[in-house]
Amino acid sequence: MYEDDRSSEGPRGTFEIYKAEADSLFKQGEYRKSIESYTTALELQRGDKSCLVARSKCHLQLGDTKNALVDAEASLEEDKTFHKGVYQKAEALYYKGDFEMALVFYHRGHKLRPELQEFRLGIQKAQEAIDNSVGTPEKVKLNTSGDLSFFQDQDDKQKRKRQTYGSFARQNAQQQSKQKRDTTRSQASERTIKQMLGELYGDRKYLELLLKETDATTSTGKTISDLVEEGLSYLDTRTDFWRQQKPMYTRLYERREQRRRRNSGNKGQSPQDYVMSELERIDEAQLNGKTSESLKRAEKCLATVQNYGDDAIPNKLEVTANLHSYIGNAHLDMGNYEKALHHHGIDLDIGEKNKLTDAVSRGLDNLGRVHARSGSFEKAIQVWERKLPLTKSSLENTWLYHEIGRCHLELREYADAKNYGEKSLAASEDAQDMVWQLQATVLIAQAQVKLSDLQGALVSFEKAMDLAMVQDDRSAEVAIKKAIDEVNNKIVQSLKAEKEGGASQEKTGEETGEEQDDNQDDNMDDNKAAEEGGTA
Repeated sequence: MYEDDRSSEGPRGTFEIYKAEADSLFKQGEYRKSIESYTTALELQRGDKSCLVARSKCHLQLGDTKNALVDAEASLEEDKTFHKGVYQKAEALYYKGDFEMALVFYHRGHKLRPELQEFRLGIQKAQEAIDNSVGTPEKVKLNTSGDLSFFQDQDDKQKRKRQTYGSFARQNAQQQSKQKRDTTRSQASERTIKQMLGELYGDRKYLELLLKETDATTSTGKTISDLVEEGLSYLDTRTDFWRQQKPMYTRLYERREQRRRRNSGNKGQSPQDYVMSELERIDEAQLNGKTSESLKRAEKCLATVQNYGDDAIPNKLEVTANLHSYIGNAHLDMGNYEKALHHHGIDLDIGEKNKLTDAVSRGLDNLGRVHARSGSFEKAIQVWERKLPLTKSSLENTWLYHEIGRCHLELREYADAKNYGEKSLAASEDAQDMVWQLQATVLIAQAQVKLSDLQGALVSFEKAMDLAMVQDDRSAEVAIKKAIDEVNNKIVQSLKAEKEGGASQEKTGEETGEEQDDNQDDNMDDNKAAEEGGTA
């Protein structure tokens, strides 16, 4: 049937296979091969957002910021709110050295998904890079004192130079470029360059040695020389870029400042700076599983914030709501459900009274989690259904539908569990998130088992197995295989029961037939006797 299609090209793979291959190559550090596989996958499914973002990451790993930016922008053509594409575009702009535009897109992503830490870190590093490039307002002071005639004389000299030597400069552009690069390298100490380049420093020394030993008068030597020059120029560009991100003197200065602040407490630090730094520390503590530390910091920070006026902290309400959320999460992790409900309730209340959409959405999300964790599944469903209209992306819909479906499964409302599982699967396919596709498919299969739809459950579990294999999720494969075996056993038992039931019914039918025959014989005898009596 397919012989004509395979005659010349060989068997074609599917989009999922090529994408999985590319993902695997990326993990192994084979970025060029990974790009080839992603490109093949994109030929089969053009415009796939996740694939474009993944290929952009490969380009970025190879230092190709131009193509990384092209792919990131392509992933946003149809959906400007695709947060992975927004983040990747910000990353590409950042590594291209366009820190200001990178900051814009980090902020845009943070507005779309405020709960994701990568956008907060992106804002921080972009702002630091801008400060390191142009200096912070506190460090830069301008004045007009002194003799300015020096600059006028220099300007006149530059004009005369351009008039006299303009044509000569054009003829020697390449040589001047080389001299400029040599001058740039000489301005930085070798020790600084070595610290900036790290492992690439050895490559730089090799290229410099190769450049010295290459005879540029021959055609081959000129080609080699041009390539070496290009490589050295790239390394110098990266050195300057890394120096802009975090100059050595800035690092030393910051270390001294941190020691000074530790010794002097919070003196000299503005309330806003104190709150922002504390929020970052609380967030970091919770991410690292340091629940007690995050709780203490959040409670202390909340008490401090309540003593500040609105002028000291312009966004005091948002900060207060956020701190209650952190405290609630800490209590949830510690199993203190009542306290967790109390603080998440305050977070929601502040959001509703002050029309803070993010706080409302966050509060409903966390309250639902507390109810579900404590076994109050009906309350969790009610709260999460209130959150559904506030979702901002397909991915958010995916996990929300899934969690509601899980609650219905726990309540033995299997038809509703299957319905929400199907909604979760549709949303995850729209978001092109294979992890959640796996989770949703398993939920559907579990509901089908409970509804005695064993054949449907088997099909769903087999789809889940394919997804787990593509993602190389070994633990999921083991669990799904066990579930498939159990479903197959139930199907066999069901068929066996049906067969035994059929045989039993057949035997009962035979016995009933014999009784009927006996009855008929008796009736015939009676009728015969009656007829004989009548004749007599």
